[in-house]
Amino acid sequence: MKQYIRKADVILLIVLVAIELAATAVLGLQRGSGDSPAKVVIKSGGSVYATYPLGEDRTVVVPAPKQISVDGPSPDPNAEASAQYDYYNVVIISEGAVCVSEATCKNKVCMRHSSISHPGESIVCLPNRLVVSIEAEEGGGYDSITS
Repeated sequence: MKQYIRKADVILLIVLVAIELAATAVLGLQRGSGDSPAKVVIKSGGSVYATYPLGEDRTVVVPAPKQISVDGPSPDPNAEASAQYDYYNVVIISEGAVCVSEATCKNKVCMRHSSISHPGESIVCLPNRLVVSIEAEEGGGYDSITS
């Protein structure tokens, strides 16, 4: 009877798992030790709506125009400008974390997303064309993922 798994295969598997665990630990420590301040960038409809420091607690209501929201009816060109925003998201920045607490979209996936707190993470609401992301303050450089 042939033996398909040899002793060398088991040793190789153990070495590869050990390398993977070590790499995960190192990347986790590098990611958690970021002393640079981060900023929250909120984009609505493809353009930057606002930028706030991550350490500053605030609540932001981000409107999505009817022309942009997928869930909304097609816009009435004769409607008043004050009635233009029926769709919105409420973004809460609190204690170094960001979440979407309220949304007028149908599926509410953005509300069920866990809070984000590290550069590179994001929350997206596709129907309202909202992207909330965290970026490092200095930006443009390499991070632990790309280095």
